[in-house]
Amino acid sequence: MMHNDNYNVHPSAIIDKGAAIGVDTKIWHFSHIMSSATIGNQCNIGQNVYIDAHVVIGNGVKIQNNVSVYQGVKIEDDVFIGPSVVFTNVINPRSFINRKNAFQTTLVGKGATIGANATIVCGIQVGQYCFIGAGAVVVKDVQPFELVVGNPAKRIGWVSKTGISLTFDKDGKVFCIEEGIHYALHNETVSYS
Repeated sequence: MMHNDNYNVHPSAIIDKGAAIGVDTKIWHFSHIMSSATIGNQCNIGQNVYIDAHVVIGNGVKIQNNVSVYQGVKIEDDVFIGPSVVFTNVINPRSFINRKNAFQTTLVGKGATIGANATIVCGIQVGQYCFIGAGAVVVKDVQPFELVVGNPAKRIGWVSKTGISLTFDKDGKVFCIEEGIHYALHNETVSYS
């Protein structure tokens, strides 16, 4: 690992001119960061990760090995992206048709977790602090704090800000209080105070 300006990069990684990389970020073996990509402070970009042009990644993001983040994806602060997660950016790709003007936006909200080998189909919002299970295929928006698994991904519960599965009574009150945070179920979404 070599120190370059304010971040650390493995000698085998490629950082194109014009990429913006934050303080104390680490970029590991064989990764490629394209020109005009923006990566925040204190991120960890694993081995063999590709960050496309115009992608914006917040602070404190951890991207595990073998992930490609394509144009149209925006990742907010403190997101965890497991190994081999797939992001798409076109709904109907064809090798013989250039659809770069059809890239769709995908927003990954603050504190979200995306498990290993999950596929995130473009044009959706992944809510803050949600948890997407390993191998899930996400084809529609995921609500904040929602726990989804499967193909296609479906809600099986809710999680806390720290990723702990929540259990609610029939009145929508949580059975446990974690770290002084009170959770409540309102109209199929979770709020906390």
